[in-house]
Amino acid sequence: MKVLAAMSGGVDSAVAAARAVDAGHEVVGVHLALSRMPGTLRTGSRGCCTIEDSSDAWRACEKLGIPFYVWDFSERFKADVVDDFIAEYSAGRTPNPCMRCNEKIKFEALLDKAIALGFDAVATGHYAKVTENDDGTRELHRAATWTKDQSYVLGVLNAEQIAHCMFPLGETPSKELVREEAAERGISVAKKPDSHDICFIPDGDTRGWLAEQIDMEPGAIVDAEGTQIGEHEGSQAYTVGQRRGLKLGRPAPDGKPRFVLEIRPKENTVVAGPKELLDIDLITGIRLSWAGTPVPQAETGEWFQIELQIRAHADPVPAQARVEYADQAPRLVVELAEPLQGVAPGQTAVMYQGTRVLGQSTIDTARSRHRTDVPAVS
Repeated sequence: MKVLAAMSGGVDSAVAAARAVDAGHEVVGVHLALSRMPGTLRTGSRGCCTIEDSSDAWRACEKLGIPFYVWDFSERFKADVVDDFIAEYSAGRTPNPCMRCNEKIKFEALLDKAIALGFDAVATGHYAKVTENDDGTRELHRAATWTKDQSYVLGVLNAEQIAHCMFPLGETPSKELVREEAAERGISVAKKPDSHDICFIPDGDTRGWLAEQIDMEPGAIVDAEGTQIGEHEGSQAYTVGQRRGLKLGRPAPDGKPRFVLEIRPKENTVVAGPKELLDIDLITGIRLSWAGTPVPQAETGEWFQIELQIRAHADPVPAQARVEYADQAPRLVVELAEPLQGVAPGQTAVMYQGTRVLGQSTIDTARSRHRTDVPAVS
């Protein structure tokens, strides 16, 4: 097969490309330029897609003896990831830019271009697996090792995209083995630290960055009964579950810390309260997509059993789900068997059955049976 290897400049993508070469595929490496700031440099494990990363990707391809290209997706990245991130926070939601990047850039824009150029598949360094059924349909599954599994951030992939995906690291037991393999192959990034945080906010100061992008106005922090207990400098800079930075002038009656329960952007209000009110057991979701063939109940509106995961490294929880159709747009409804805390609108809810990724939805509402100040979802 003709395979396009997405080269981030890290050890995982380098070894994934090397394994694709070993498998006998015709491999071409490509690094995505997502920023137009030529002075951008990596700082330790902060940031990615930098000049340093591009150079590391080139050196890995040179070592593997495969062609290397840089594709400029910076305009698409700004529109589909950065601008979306700002818009979501402006609306009082907490987005996951890595999900949007995988959905819109790494697998939509990249894969579309790869197929147009005659490639059969795109290989990445994600820890996940793709299996093929007897009828030729393909499914996305968790990696062999739970601690390295990255299937959550791939939950946005659809059936057509999964059909052209290759994840050579899916069966690898540990990152240490990948680093050892890179060292044995003479790949220079064998000991390079993993990147973390939001790539376009490399200093990690999300609140400070948002303050430069969004016009924020001070407003009230209220408790669940609506009584003002403090002031904020801009509701968009807060997220559900947050404890630090509230600067409340009135202590709680029981003396316990309070957490952000809800953001109300139209009122420019932040609702804060005790930790137990963070418990939620009912979620609705929009932008529903299926990672392969949808479950039969998707068309009938019947309940089906799932495990739900709301963060990349969170444990899944048992739940039941069904699909409603409002104005022809599918809406996911999930009832959790046990409560979760700190669930915020804008986060991505990924559905599993066993190791299989069923699909995902962007959380629209998250409600708790303990909350009496907000309406329940019918």
